[in-house]
Amino acid sequence: MTAAPPAAPPAAPVRRSVPERLAVNAAMTGLLTLAAAVAVAVLLWILVHVADQGLRYLGPTFLTQTPPGDPSQAGGGFVNGIIGSVITVGIATALSVPIGIAAAVHLIEYGGRLAKVAGFLTDVLIGLPSIVTGAFVYSLWVVNFGFSGLAGAAALALIMLPLVTRATAEVLRLVPADLREASLALGVSQARTIVSIVLPTARSGITTGVMLAIARAMGETAPLLLTILGNDLFIETNPTQRMSTLSLQIFNNAITGFRTAQARAWAGTLTLVVIVLAVSIGARLLGRRGIARSAR
Repeated sequence: MTAAPPAAPPAAPVRRSVPERLAVNAAMTGLLTLAAAVAVAVLLWILVHVADQGLRYLGPTFLTQTPPGDPSQAGGGFVNGIIGSVITVGIATALSVPIGIAAAVHLIEYGGRLAKVAGFLTDVLIGLPSIVTGAFVYSLWVVNFGFSGLAGAAALALIMLPLVTRATAEVLRLVPADLREASLALGVSQARTIVSIVLPTARSGITTGVMLAIARAMGETAPLLLTILGNDLFIETNPTQRMSTLSLQIFNNAITGFRTAQARAWAGTLTLVVIVLAVSIGARLLGRRGIARSAR
């Protein structure tokens, strides 16, 4: 038998000189800075355009009146949509937040096969189109009970649930294991450790995740078209009835051929952007406050 040829020696790593490394670093830094500047510029362009169009119609009456019966008429506002959005998103938050936090606690603190399956399903639900969620709620709820604010809230809760679960799970992973071990070493049960130590430590991060999920739900339209349907004529506060939301009113007025209705849609868009920005800024401030407290 002939001996196998010796293996070729591994290739030597390419070594760059100091000027070359500095040039590559400067080039990559400039490329990333340009990408960030483009992203910020696009965002600012959208905000400026929405503000320019929305401020032409937005006024005190817009926040206190309902739309006119005829979309070609000028005047009116989206007060019923604002109230409906607050009610439906509030119900969705009450449904999704406790379940999402509990699911995240099980994923991180207990684990097991069920946790792996739940984590996989959470990732799938995050990438699921919102219209699919609306169709699911339509087939189970609307077909049997009709359109209502509760149906819309259920669809929004299903959208918020994986967001809350994933955000809470990521924050719980950041809680130092030393805190858990110290509590368990003192004879405290695992459940008591989670309630008294882990969750309070991660409270600011959990709050940030919840508020970002609320901001996402405020802007959803597709699932509401199949569940809540809308009610533009009256202010409806009963969630068992058809309701209107701000996102639905924006959609319905924007697709018409009347400039007056499209003007109301721009004003509603600006109102929605302000609400989402306020929620997002609140989430950032709460997150920074939590980081400052933990640093102390």
